[in-house]
Amino acid sequence: MKTSTIEKRQANGQIPPATLLSTEPDRNCQLCPRLADFRAQARAKEPAWYNAPVSSFGDPQARLLIVGLAPGMQGANRTGRPFTGDYAGDLLYATLLSYGFARGSYEARPDDGMTLVDCLISNAVRCVPPQNKPLPAEINTCRSFLGLTIEALPRVRAIVALGRIAHETVAKVLKLRGSTVPFGHGAVHQAGRFKLYDSYHCSRYNTNTGVLTPEMFRSVFAKVKADLD
Repeated sequence: MKTSTIEKRQANGQIPPATLLSTEPDRNCQLCPRLADFRAQARAKEPAWYNAPVSSFGDPQARLLIVGLAPGMQGANRTGRPFTGDYAGDLLYATLLSYGFARGSYEARPDDGMTLVDCLISNAVRCVPPQNKPLPAEINTCRSFLGLTIEALPRVRAIVALGRIAHETVAKVLKLRGSTVPFGHGAVHQAGRFKLYDSYHCSRYNTNTGVLTPEMFRSVFAKVKADLD
């Protein structure tokens, strides 16, 4: 990512302050050797891409936290901003804009000037995994960063988990027994001061196969909006 892009995001308040930056892995994180090797291969092949652990994006005073699975190769791994540059981002950001959780115009690039409002986006795994499939050990290793992120968000009340892995990761961070909070699209689970909302992941595969429709996806955020209001 170009320095000017980073500076612009800082000016918009969309790079979190030091309390949140300290929750992110280092650019050259080696905690997951397979992911580090895959990242090195991507850097050699596409040196102009971001090719690093992707930091959370949004409002550090957010009441809503959205947790995805991991950066996509052509999306966040390329652009450096969660869900930016692939179809999942098209659906996610359009939905956030329609419910007032984002402001501006989403143009699938990190310097489009779009900002999040009362919302922050993160991932269960911060590095792009081969074939979009992190291993259980990698999910477990990266979970500590999500825990630190949640701890650093003083106002967060609602957490939307995009997909089963994100749901299970959040449940473990919140110390919930999996059997008491089964994953299901549209499900809502109370966890102390948090409400955990489940959605199928907004991937092109899920939308192309009809597992998830835009209407189903919007219904989750309509519920979140109503509860927060």
